[in-house]
Amino acid sequence: MPRYDVAVIGGGPAGIMAAITAARHKKNVILIEKKGCLGRKVLITGNGRCNITNNASIERFIRVFGKQGNFLKPSFFSFFNNDMIEFFEQKGLRLKTEDNGCIFPITDNASSIIKILKIYLLENKVDVNYNARTVKIDIKKNKFSLILENNTCIYSERIIMATGGISYKKTGSSGDGFKMLKKLNHTIQLLKPALVPLIVKEKFAKDLKGLTLQGVKVVYHKDRKKIKSELGDILFTHFGVSGPLVLDLSRDIVFCLQFQKKLEIFIDLKPEYKIEELEKILITEFNIKGALKLKNILKQFLSNRLVETILSLSAIHPNRKGNQTSNEERRTVLRLIKGLPLTVIGSLPIENAMVTDGGVSIDEINSKTLESKIVPGLYFAGEIIDGCGPCGGFNLQQAFSTGYLAGKNAGLG
Repeated sequence: MPRYDVAVIGGGPAGIMAAITAARHKKNVILIEKKGCLGRKVLITGNGRCNITNNASIERFIRVFGKQGNFLKPSFFSFFNNDMIEFFEQKGLRLKTEDNGCIFPITDNASSIIKILKIYLLENKVDVNYNARTVKIDIKKNKFSLILENNTCIYSERIIMATGGISYKKTGSSGDGFKMLKKLNHTIQLLKPALVPLIVKEKFAKDLKGLTLQGVKVVYHKDRKKIKSELGDILFTHFGVSGPLVLDLSRDIVFCLQFQKKLEIFIDLKPEYKIEELEKILITEFNIKGALKLKNILKQFLSNRLVETILSLSAIHPNRKGNQTSNEERRTVLRLIKGLPLTVIGSLPIENAMVTDGGVSIDEINSKTLESKIVPGLYFAGEIIDGCGPCGGFNLQQAFSTGYLAGKNAGLG
């Protein structure tokens, strides 16, 4: 029977990095992947360009991961974005930083990332077992036996679980790891979609399908607290809203929907103006260009389709002239510009989410080593760990950072 020092289950970014790092410590390592190729989720990230990390500070990384941020601190300090850049550039792949801080391979092709990772696996003599689904983990005298679907048994001194969440199941993230870990007495926090498009009740959202709003804000209430988002972009779809800003907020909004059937959000279409400033601007425009139709005046501030929607919601005839508009009608338009209402009633299924929120409880993992507090010799890396970050390369950095730390400590064991 094949025997290894370290067995890594899951051939995504966390598992690959864990295998490479453990092997660098002169360990005999096997990487077990249920699909026929490695890094399938990497290949689809960033629309195939692979937003591999972000140039944000460690402090920001810790902050955007919320309550999991402090847990991830040792992982980020062990392997961070500057280390990531050096890791790939050592093999000839340059990375570039875009204006929003997102870092991509200079090729704009995710396959370039996988190519470099495979080179590292080969150099460090990691055995890669493709089309091998692990179905059971047995433990005897602190030694592990991995039972594969074809009844093959692999023995290992230590295991790194990097099987991912349950989003994008076609990439191999089907939840197998959670099932095995439950049998090893680990707690799995509720699995929820994150970075996922939202479903809204309003019909006008469908009418606006394909429209992108740039540099807007979203405001909503959570536990009687007013939440204001950062500036971002929103995309209207046939079912509701998507786009980077919505995806970043979706984790929090989906959490709220566990306790209420709907959540009202408001889109501030002109966040650069206070409502008093915008009212003065509208009054001036109505006075100077009062002979023009109201819809033509508003088109100086908003897209044609959005103007039609706002006038419809205001119950104002689109051909009404600016100087025929009452003070109350003007204030109604103003309120809609500063807070276009949408009622969120759900999200797309977790299979359509970019990442999974939830996973192995961080209370059961040693943050400094990523070793299980319940099962000695068992380590965790990547999305299988409870928590997630926003769009922009944060989650891939988490995968590589935790993969590195888990691989290092498993390799030293």
